[in-house]
Amino acid sequence: MKILYLDCFSGASGDMILGALADLGLPLADLRRALGSLTLGGYDIDVERVIRGGIGAAKLRVAEHGHEGPAHPAPHPHGHRTLGEITELIERSALSQAGRTRAVALFRRLAEVEAAIHQVPVERVQLHEVSAIDSIVDIVGAVFAFEWLAADRIVASPLNVGRGTVRTAHGILPVPAPATARLLEGVPVFSAGPEMEMVTPTGALLVTAYAQAFGPLPAMRMEKIGYGAGDRDPAGQANVLRAILGDADAPGPIERVLVVECEIDDMNPQIFGALMEQLLAAGALDVYYTPIQMKKSRPATLVTVIGHNADRERLAAILFRETTTLGLRYQEVDRERLDRDLVVVDTPFGPIRMKIARRGGGVVNAAPEFDDCARVAHERQVAIKDVQAMAMKAYLDGKR
Repeated sequence: MKILYLDCFSGASGDMILGALADLGLPLADLRRALGSLTLGGYDIDVERVIRGGIGAAKLRVAEHGHEGPAHPAPHPHGHRTLGEITELIERSALSQAGRTRAVALFRRLAEVEAAIHQVPVERVQLHEVSAIDSIVDIVGAVFAFEWLAADRIVASPLNVGRGTVRTAHGILPVPAPATARLLEGVPVFSAGPEMEMVTPTGALLVTAYAQAFGPLPAMRMEKIGYGAGDRDPAGQANVLRAILGDADAPGPIERVLVVECEIDDMNPQIFGALMEQLLAAGALDVYYTPIQMKKSRPATLVTVIGHNADRERLAAILFRETTTLGLRYQEVDRERLDRDLVVVDTPFGPIRMKIARRGGGVVNAAPEFDDCARVAHERQVAIKDVQAMAMKAYLDGKR
């Protein structure tokens, strides 16, 4: 399984992401062909080698062409383009149909965020911060680059958003800017380094759209490492995004989940049943209780809740409201799940559903659905274990 890890220790921007993927081997000629006539108006794209904080990196530039000598960087005027106008530009590209659809969806997401912030209809939103041709090239080019790379799984680190303020079309705003902050909702972030904007709206848009999980570097055999440079070169901070491409043995889907724990030694045990029902109804993926021994030799219960990070506040509110705990512990962990589906087998007792678990395309486990077995056993007045045995035999006979 091919894994791409986006290390956003210095934040993320569109040109940093595209530069890092170019550094991994994305052919510039292929990128130019994919963009097609998107860069009409006297502009071209190029990649140059630069140094950021002592690290060699690829810097993607959109520049004016047709001049003698070095190309001049494309100006950054606020193009004040609407979603419809940008969609027309994307349709000029030579992306695949799926790529064009993905690119339009990305700009629509950004337009919806801006519409919510400025309280205007989506159709009237002017995408100030990403209307310049270089920003459009960054997003459309990244869509092609991710498609070209064809990673099975993309993971990103927590994002360093930077500190201080940023100058926008609407004036000076705190870092992260409102659109960036909205795009990063539910994503782990931190603030470190010099006072500057480190995550741009374009960077936030791309990382959150493509990353399937956020956290530390996943287990892999590293094959290639690419660095994409940002515009600035601040002292004491390597302003690069690192892209690590590797191979992992585990072919199953892996996701980042939240584990919430607390110990309880002074609560009516009757409450635990109702607590579990409420947590599961609120989105918990699993809830379980473990008997433990606490200080002063008191018997207690360890409550463990597994859920999505987006549900953290909802789950925490239930635990604080319904139990006697005074605090909670949080940690994020990777969870690998087997691919699962249901098949129906015919038995002498009637049809029974079988849960089939697969990994890498091969079946690793098969088990009769217990609720079906219990229902049939009750109806036929037979032992549940006999129904389970018949269902398993029917499944194995069907495989021969």
